Amino acid sequence: MRLLECVPNISEGREEKTIALITQEVKRHKGVKLLDVSSDKDHHRSVLTFVGEPEAVKDAALSMALKAIALIDMRNHHGEHPRLGAVDVVPFIPIQGMEMEEAVKIARDFGKALGKKGVPVFYYEEAATSAYRRDLPSIRKGEYEGLKEKLQDPKWKPDEGPESFNAKSGATVVGARFPLVAYNVNLKSKDLNIAKEIAKKVRFKDGGFPHVRAMGVDLKEKGMVQVSMNLTNYRVTGIPKVFEFIKEEALKKGVEIGASEVVGLIPLGALEGMVQHYLKYPDFLIRQVIEQRILEFE
Repeated sequence: MRLLECVPNISEGREEKTIALITQEVKRHKGVKLLDVSSDKDHHRSVLTFVGEPEAVKDAALSMALKAIALIDMRNHHGEHPRLGAVDVVPFIPIQGMEMEEAVKIARDFGKALGKKGVPVFYYEEAATSAYRRDLPSIRKGEYEGLKEKLQDPKWKPDEGPESFNAKSGATVVGARFPLVAYNVNLKSKDLNIAKEIAKKVRFKDGGFPHVRAMGVDLKEKGMVQVSMNLTNYRVTGIPKVFEFIKEEALKKGVEIGASEVVGLIPLGALEGMVQHYLKYPDFLIRQVIEQRILEFE
């Protein structure tokens, strides 16, 4: 069986009815399984995870995107997480029986279709058309509020869709990539500067860990601050490494960890690394898990 995963991030994390209507667009497609929906009110963002046959996943993603564009108005959107549009980012991840090149084709076919609906589209990661567009934060720089000006720069001509600013829907970033881990650590503090300082130390672009993107976020609803991260290659930098680092840095400032969380789903390989680290069991393999062996047998 050929399996493709799609993990779109939409700019709505508060209105349950709106999220349900958008999610329903995925559910109605045969050959596609919705695995998870994670919403956050502070981030004002929802992450959907679904998997299935490549073409069916592409069709489900397009239906979902069009519904989100119809229901979300970026002129009224404010949240803690960086974003460019109503459908902020749509990554396609090859899971089984297909190569990255096929995922790139699916991503670009999706991007062309969305662009024809009047939404500027930028390709990133493996689907990027230029090296300077490969990195998601570079494309998102300036966010929705700076998008109108960004689109006037020839360097940032969209890969698909109109070159003009779509005030209601913004723009969408589409790509193909390796599975990442969206991982957050909450600190028992209301001091956002502490979270920002730690995020700067942990993220790669400021001299931190390879394949780590991080930012400090104010969780007003929880009365805490957060170091919000994307681990873009958990095999190089996994959860234990960043968790222990953040814990030590926070304690230096007299702050404890409140909790940590994974947004969406996590690859088994990431959990394998956690067991190897915390149990001091470097030879542990996921194949030692009973349920995993049963799945292999089936």
